[in-house]
Amino acid sequence: VQLQASGGGLVQAGGSLTLSCTASGITFDENPVAWFRRVPGKEREEVSCFSGRDGGTGARAHYSNSVKGRFAMSSDSTMKIAYLEMKNLQPSDTAVYYCAARSFPQLEGVNNPCSDFFYTYWGQGTQVTVSS
Repeated sequence: VQLQASGGGLVQAGGSLTLSCTASGITFDENPVAWFRRVPGKEREEVSCFSGRDGGTGARAHYSNSVKGRFAMSSDSTMKIAYLEMKNLQPSDTAVYYCAARSFPQLEGVNNPCSDFFYTYWGQGTQVTVSS
């Protein structure tokens, strides 16, 4: 299994970027994706995840308070490419962004489905820099 994150770059505050996560060996409908980010010197932060099968009727997207309303997850029809669309980016969004995937589709009855505890497969990260 491999996950390849891409799409990072430099953008001005208020701008937009869309990150991609390309999977080999899994599909995101069975292995839902999550996004995390890390600022050097700080702990990895949860950004977003699905608690159910991505694209399924039970899929529910979760977003951290810091990105809610600005970021949105989606996948392509093959369910091998996941996207994180980021709008109205702010300097505080500057970080290395990672995609990850679970080894199981459904996650219910937990307080925090975006906890990295639940994610087995990880991409290498892509840098997002937002200038003020």
